[in-house]
Amino acid sequence: MGLGPRLDLRTTQSLVISPQLQAAIKLLALSNLELQAEISAELDRNPLLEMVDDGEGGGADTAGDPDAANPEPAASNDPAAMDTELAAVEGAHRADDLDVDYVEERFHHDSISDSGRAADTTEDFSFDHIAADALTLAEVLERQAMGLSGTDLATALHIISLIDEAGYLTEAVEDIAERLGLDAPEVERVLGIVQGFEPTGVGARNLAECIALQAQEADRYDPCMAKLIANLDLVARGDLAQLRRLCNVDAEDLADMLRELRSYNPKPGLVHGSGRTMPVVPDIFVRRTAKGWTVELNSGTMPRLIVNRQYQARIAAHASSAGGNRGKPERQFLDQCISQAHWLMRALDQRATTIMKVAIALVEEQEMFFEKGVAHLKPLTLRQIADTIEMHESTVSRVTSNKYLSCDRGVFELKYFFTSAIHGTDGGVDASAEAVRQRLKALIEAEEPMKPLSDDKLVDALKKDGYDLARRTVTKYREAMGIPSSFDRRRRAVVKAA
Repeated sequence: MGLGPRLDLRTTQSLVISPQLQAAIKLLALSNLELQAEISAELDRNPLLEMVDDGEGGGADTAGDPDAANPEPAASNDPAAMDTELAAVEGAHRADDLDVDYVEERFHHDSISDSGRAADTTEDFSFDHIAADALTLAEVLERQAMGLSGTDLATALHIISLIDEAGYLTEAVEDIAERLGLDAPEVERVLGIVQGFEPTGVGARNLAECIALQAQEADRYDPCMAKLIANLDLVARGDLAQLRRLCNVDAEDLADMLRELRSYNPKPGLVHGSGRTMPVVPDIFVRRTAKGWTVELNSGTMPRLIVNRQYQARIAAHASSAGGNRGKPERQFLDQCISQAHWLMRALDQRATTIMKVAIALVEEQEMFFEKGVAHLKPLTLRQIADTIEMHESTVSRVTSNKYLSCDRGVFELKYFFTSAIHGTDGGVDASAEAVRQRLKALIEAEEPMKPLSDDKLVDALKKDGYDLARRTVTKYREAMGIPSSFDRRRRAVVKAA
């Protein structure tokens, strides 16, 4: 048998993610703000698409739109449709998927009392509720600097640009002087002017200078207070005996100075925000009604699109009147716009359906959380929800990313409800890691300030509650919540008591 090149024909099957399916997957992972931006960009690209905004959460306006009057179902059996491609990638869609109402879905359990109060959907709106953008720290300081002129104004504005959000100067005076071509004493003088601006303490180069500026403003910067401020490290360690010797005061005077010290703001710049804070807009509402729990999609975050049939007819008529090859580009452009518009509307329907399925399964699994609080949060994984709704785990992960749920207990990211399991003692019921963290926080808050619980004692206390944790796990949870060690907590209690 001779060796040589040859051509062979082979038939193979492979799963390929089409560009439209990639776009549908991208839509699924977008937050509501990112989705609005994506829709706005599509509206600019496609002249046939229009967004309906009539202030209602019902169906889209179907006037003059036969396709909108008879919308395609979210779960189509057409193999060429986008949602079937998504089902092929997941390998888990059923032809008879759960029929979900996009506006509202209810489910009822006998374990939930039927006497729950109905959700109040009325919301009063007033222009008084709209807050103006808060001035930033830089804007506040720049307004006060407008009283200066010439070189002083330019130097002050440059210094203000180097002050961080907490109110501290981030560069040395010598570096500023070299950059501006000025003498260091001149820059120091202008810095003193900036440090006289409101809020008091702004423009300081370190914590001691910040506290000293506030003490001077309060007319409490005497030699004893100056010694105390110069030895803040001893205050942090709680070395009261050494502080009394350095400041040459008795215990009563030192206690008064410490109370004064605690009244000062170590980060004066945070009095002014860094701009307007955008509130979190929930994607899902969970409410308690007389019939059980109600899961609703936020209709305000669901864009409603229609095809402008009048504009479509005008373009089609113009292409027909042109005839021949002259109208061919217009017809191709029209077909492309119509196809893209129909695909986008199907993709948005599929996105809403998937989000609703995940939300319903999530509320069913974490029913006791909505009933009794975080202590009853169950361990939950993406795999469990994926198996319940018969979708792929990656799809559930995309749905729960950047999505928020609003209920009577607050607004939570959907990822919040997925926590690892902590094994119970003596084969007890497993608990959620989040519930254990909340119990750990409650134990620390209830401890005696002068006798804080060490991590070993916290381990013993949690075991009595039925949580079997190692000491390193308790330490990790405590540090993740920003809680200092027992030694630091006792030291702070000593300073506070003094």
